[in-house]
Amino acid sequence: MSYQTIKDASGAIQYVVVPYADFLRLSSRVDTAVPNEVVERVIMGKLTPIRAWREHLGLTQSEVAARMEISQAALAQVEAPEARPRKTTLRRVAQALGIRLEQLDF
Repeated sequence: MSYQTIKDASGAIQYVVVPYADFLRLSSRVDTAVPNEVVERVIMGKLTPIRAWREHLGLTQSEVAARMEISQAALAQVEAPEARPRKTTLRRVAQALGIRLEQLDF
């Protein structure tokens, strides 16, 4: 499919006009994107997605635990590799990290 482009005075492309359905499909992907650094930390560093996200965002366990209104020790248990947090816990973690729940599931 080809898209219409809008150029500036020098001829450089400034905008691309896309069908609305394509825009919705593409913009929904951005909301659930996971930075490469987070994925690498999970794969190479053998970290859980929760810990990888927390470190990527420069947050301590204490800061995230405070946002969740739990203890730092409780968050450490949630971050442990053997942990299997419930969906409700994952929602709270995502909210504390400022990300979408889907971004923890990869």
